[in-house]
Amino acid sequence: MSVGEASGDMHAAGLMKELSALAPGARYFGMGGAQMRAQGLDAVADARDIAVVGITEALRVLPRARQIFGSMLTEARLRQPDAAVLVDSPDFNLRLARRLHDLRVPVVYYVSPQVWAWRPSRVRHIARNVDRMLVLFPFEVEFYRRRGVEVEHVGHPLVDEVPALPQAWDRDRGEARRLALLPGSRRSEIASLLPVMLAAAALLRQDRPDCQVRLILAPTLSLEDVAPLLSATDVPVEVVASDRHRHIADSHLALCASGTATLEVGLLGTPLIVLYRLGTITSLLARLLVRVPHIGLVNLVLGEEVAPELVQGRTRPEHIAAVASRLLADPAAIAGMRAKLSALRPALGESGASRRAASAVLQVLARSSQGSPNLGSR
Repeated sequence: MSVGEASGDMHAAGLMKELSALAPGARYFGMGGAQMRAQGLDAVADARDIAVVGITEALRVLPRARQIFGSMLTEARLRQPDAAVLVDSPDFNLRLARRLHDLRVPVVYYVSPQVWAWRPSRVRHIARNVDRMLVLFPFEVEFYRRRGVEVEHVGHPLVDEVPALPQAWDRDRGEARRLALLPGSRRSEIASLLPVMLAAAALLRQDRPDCQVRLILAPTLSLEDVAPLLSATDVPVEVVASDRHRHIADSHLALCASGTATLEVGLLGTPLIVLYRLGTITSLLARLLVRVPHIGLVNLVLGEEVAPELVQGRTRPEHIAAVASRLLADPAAIAGMRAKLSALRPALGESGASRRAASAVLQVLARSSQGSPNLGSR
């Protein structure tokens, strides 16, 4: 197993749970996080060690990433796994796929790299080294099939992981507005986005002194990870480390880092503003290479900009505060966004994605000459 960030840890843990139910003898080793370890992962490395966004940010963890890469290959040679399941994190995992392919280990890739958005040349590498690509979005299937990759749409596990919860806006119109901050799961995201979110919240509270601010921690984060940044603001902040979905659903508006979290917030029906902020070099390259109309996954899936997207220079605190203030003052705009977000759950597919992904892994094991008797025959 190889996972490089928090959402991958969550999705891989769900797959492991289902796979263990289908094949009770299954054992797992590799890189992951706390949720995977809870499902029995023998951890060679912690996913947090390489969880960054951007080129300059990645350079800072490159020495550690090389160490982990070597350790993963050493363990693969020693343990001779029946299969490898690699989840997203393409800069690390596509290189790992090539080396595992050379070791004749069947490779299942779960959660496609966004090759349809940028650097499509990577698909040739995928076609050579990945035995089956498991994708979350229906539109990804045709992209891969046209390029000779064995692909299967399993649906999105968030459909099961994120419950349908009641909303706050309709029932407490007279109460103080609650603002949720979701600055991401990687330390580099937190350092980049949380300060501007807090500064925007401070500006918003000048017009709305009763606005309540809550920081929703990703499962990979602790209070210690954000305490220095919180100590630098005068804004009262409620830190939420558990029952995060209920607190998101109970918020009137969310400031959300671009990524899987936008889908979580959208599935809960909470209006949101998507924030995307990269280092200067990474941003310049992204402008040249990215080929998609929207940054936020929630907008990509819905096919339009349902949630406002504030990118790079537009993530200044005063701009974020202005957009948030306009939304909170416009019940019709909020209601319209919520109505469009209601289409997100059916757009992501039926429930049972983790079970379908686990079944696909077993199919690859069954046809592989390296499939062990107790797994390959199931």
